[in-house]
Amino acid sequence: MTNLPPPRPELIAAIATAPGRGGVGVVRVSGAEMAALAAAILGRVPEPRRAAFTRFLDDDGEVLDEGIALYFAAPHSFTGENVLELQGHGGPVVLNLILQRCIELGARLAEPGEFSRRAFLNGKLDLAQAEAVADLIDAASAEAARSAMRSLSGAFSARIAELVEALTRLRMLVEATLDFPEEEIDFLRDADAFGRLDVIDAGLRAVRSQARQGALLREGLTVVLIGQPNVGKSSLMNQLAGFEAAIVTEIAGTTRDTVREAIQIEGVPLHLIDTAGLRDTDDPVERLGIARTWAAVEKADVALLLVDAAHGVGEREAAILQRLPGVARLTLHNKIDVTFDAPRAVGDEVWLSAKSGAGIELLRAKLLEAAGWQAAGEGAFMARARHLDALERAAGHLAAARASAAQLELFAEELRLAQAALSEITGEFTADDLLGEIFSKFCIGK
Repeated sequence: MTNLPPPRPELIAAIATAPGRGGVGVVRVSGAEMAALAAAILGRVPEPRRAAFTRFLDDDGEVLDEGIALYFAAPHSFTGENVLELQGHGGPVVLNLILQRCIELGARLAEPGEFSRRAFLNGKLDLAQAEAVADLIDAASAEAARSAMRSLSGAFSARIAELVEALTRLRMLVEATLDFPEEEIDFLRDADAFGRLDVIDAGLRAVRSQARQGALLREGLTVVLIGQPNVGKSSLMNQLAGFEAAIVTEIAGTTRDTVREAIQIEGVPLHLIDTAGLRDTDDPVERLGIARTWAAVEKADVALLLVDAAHGVGEREAAILQRLPGVARLTLHNKIDVTFDAPRAVGDEVWLSAKSGAGIELLRAKLLEAAGWQAAGEGAFMARARHLDALERAAGHLAAARASAAQLELFAEELRLAQAALSEITGEFTADDLLGEIFSKFCIGK
């Protein structure tokens, strides 16, 4: 599966449950030589794949804790190695005593993501599935969790494998033409090579669309609220959040620093940032808040410019729009409860009332549209930036292959590069330093 070296044989151990107190806590151990450790801490080696109530013993035979021991003999385990799970009481002191006992018996503390890394190196998971483990743990919504579970179950990897297999078959045809140029048979024409390329292209477009949806579920969207003081930014923040996340008063300049809140719209995480009102001021504290507003805008995915529906976009608002960087933007005409306008959405403008909530659903729909979210996002794969980059490069190589079809050597090379880019997703071709970067972001014990 990969040209990387196998994992080191030593035993690794870690607390696999979250920090803090709980009813049950788990210490996980993985490695080849498990028998001596199990016999020392449990008094025996448990029968594989059968839960056993037992006591966890220290060096003097005193009881550290009691609970359930589960032993998974290689290769029938998560890591593909012998794995022992000790499920005791979930207090940090007792769990650390059990972990320390495992270290005394020859294990070492596992590095972040090392269990998943061993699973990958032992062929139990491909790289996309291993990353989905962390994504499932970090999922911020039910939709994100389902998307990560699809990737973990192999749905994303299977689609990539289909594309790689189709590219392999197409490359074989091209190579046959290159190897036997004297043959009169036009292999590419008779085998419908360019029709096959069309099918691969269409399949790649579909995977890219699903991956982009998954990336949106994973990363979310950063939305910044901007406008003049007292235009209703904090009220809108509270309306979208569903509670009073920001202070609302009639005093201009109440919000002097950025206020952040995380919400969801149809499972898509949105990171809302309420900002200081944009105006000329001599107040040094307010000026600092305005500077932070512009800093937040530069990092945002979408900027919501609030204006008073009574006067619309004036000179000051036009100046704000002109200064906005290349970020998606929506202009919100607020306070229609005062002007008695009807809530509506026209292009990139929405008429609403942050006070009454009228038009808020229109805004939510516009935010999803700005994010590129599709209602049929149920088939999304949990994707990361590196996956999107690999898919983008593969699409570029397919386009280059089509453009160089008259030069078969170039055509063949572009197909090879497209296949290599796709193979990076599952880890078929992966540099060791990339693995280190990926798994170092996992939690310890996973």
